[in-house]
Amino acid sequence: MITEAQFQDELQILIANAIREDVGDGDHSSLACIPESAQGKAKLLVKDNGIIAGVAFAKMIFEYVDPNLQVETFIEDGAAVKFGDVVFHVSGSSQSILKAERLVLNSMQRMSAIATKTNSYVQLLAGTNTKILDTRKTTPSFRVAEKWAVKIGGGENHRFALYDMVMLKDNHIDFAGGISLAIAKTKEYLTAQNRNLKIIVEARDIEEVKEIMACKGVFRILLDNFDYDMTREAVALIGNECLTESSGNINEETIREYAECGVNYISSGALTHSIYNMDLSLKAF
Repeated sequence: MITEAQFQDELQILIANAIREDVGDGDHSSLACIPESAQGKAKLLVKDNGIIAGVAFAKMIFEYVDPNLQVETFIEDGAAVKFGDVVFHVSGSSQSILKAERLVLNSMQRMSAIATKTNSYVQLLAGTNTKILDTRKTTPSFRVAEKWAVKIGGGENHRFALYDMVMLKDNHIDFAGGISLAIAKTKEYLTAQNRNLKIIVEARDIEEVKEIMACKGVFRILLDNFDYDMTREAVALIGNECLTESSGNINEETIREYAECGVNYISSGALTHSIYNMDLSLKAF
């Protein structure tokens, strides 16, 4: 994953672009009918059950829009919430609260849904040594917040993007002329570029697992669309040579059994691409 400093930079980029997109040259609805001097207060109201996420991010948004806005927090990120809970109060310029409202809600609704789904997977894995990973199947320009939500829900982040880890999947392998060539070329490239990036390689069957292991220097082997028996065989074969990851249409019904095969990680795009936003609202009072 990227550094914490890079992560924070990505968050600031997201906020600046989202406000640019939503506000443009001004929130004319508010400017037209609310005096610039008007002060107000609003509460973040939960209208659903799940895991709340995006509280700290909301504070960053309010700070960006108007540093004078004050937030009083009652429920922190990662806590279980229910219908009727109030997460925080925000007070200050009424115009500023309304300017930030939609980005705060859009972000928190999606982040809370992701954290809730991730947490449900974490609970299914309880008692095993397997951790749940996200993927790059994220919303364009919103990835940093979605990956933050996965962490809040108890999951782990995979690579952030194409630049912070090497992941040789089936198309890379086929275009490169095979597993051994793809890995050899990757090692040469990393040496020439003076880059210290971890290498993950996808295997489609047990023979490919064997070939990957023979190449040495691979950080993790991705067991893609393996059934339970193949997964157990691959885990036994790999041993402690490198880490293992299962992926490919793994869901709530199958995740536990894959974990019990002994893999270190299970990755799921569903954490970020197959969720329904949590119902939240920001209400003046």
